[in-house]
Parts: sequence; C-alpha cells; structure tokens
Amino acid sequence: MIKISKIDTPLGEMVAGATKNGICLLEFADRENLSAEYEELATLLETTIKKGSSWHIWTLKKQLKEYFRGKRKDFTLKLVTPGTEFQQSAWKELLKIPYGETISYHEQAEAIKNTGATRAVAHANASNRIAIIIPCHRVIGADGALVGYGGGLERKRWLLIHERKNSGKPGELNLF
Repeated sequence: MIKISKIDTPLGEMVAGATKNGICLLEFADRENLSAEYEELATLLETTIKKGSSWHIWTLKKQLKEYFRGKRKDFTLKLVTPGTEFQQSAWKELLKIPYGETISYHEQAEAIKNTGATRAVAHANASNRIAIIIPCHRVIGADGALVGYGGGLERKRWLLIHERKNSGKPGELNLF
C-alpha cells in the first residue's frame, strides 16, 4: 500500500507518498495530472493508495523542513523509484549533482554515456516522481535558461537560488 500525506512548504503544498520500503512520491499538490500520476504509480507498484502517514513520511517531513531552513544539503531517505532502465540511470545521475550546482540536459546525457539522448533525458527527468529529493530542478538548458520543471519555473528558480545561497559557494546563478 502507498500511504499519501500532505506537506506544507514555502513553495506551496506538496503530496508525499510512501510504501513500506520508502518514499515513492513527492509532488506539488497543484501539479497537473496528479491523479493520473497516482494511478500510474499504484499500477507500477501493483498496490493501492490510501491517505495516511508512515515513518518514511515523518522522516521526509523532518528532512524537508531542514532543507527549506538551509540546514540540509543531502537527503538520507529510502526511495522507491519504479521506471525503465533508462529512467533509472537518468534519476541516479540527478542524485550526483551537488547541492547548489547545475548541469545541462546534454551534460546529464553525457554522464550516463548516451550523448544523443538529451531529449530522452529531459523526458526521464519529467517522469521523476520525487521532486527536490531527486533534484531534477538542478538541470537547466545548455544556454543557462530555466526550462522544464513540472512544479513550474518560478519554483525551480526559487530552489536553485535557495541552494546556491545556502551552499557556501561564491557567486550567483545567472538564470534567465
């Protein structure tokens, strides 16, 4: 069973989901097609969804609060990420992007040794069901443009500025 719980954040309400094995969902509650995402996740995990909480969700809430306060840079959560082999490789690469830094979709494709797959990487990132924790917001266009974030570009900008400010790294992001 997937237990679903709401979480208030500085960027708006989010919805978290967890199985007994870990976090499988963290999305903004106002995201388009969220109900279809629930259905797809339940199908992939061959289970049902019910409102509730769990130790995994409690831990996620605690770590998110620390993240938004600028005190946490890395999450130590068990994740459940059903997807294709390609999606899995793209998501694993996202987890390697350091806090406060960005890469391009092309650089991400190069990192997974599939240089011709820039668009496929962008599509895999869009299929990421665990926002912030699997940091697809750290991927930008090759020209530095903010592109492609299911939570909206203003949230992406906020997250990147928040991380840079709290990273201890000099300089500001040149986001346009």
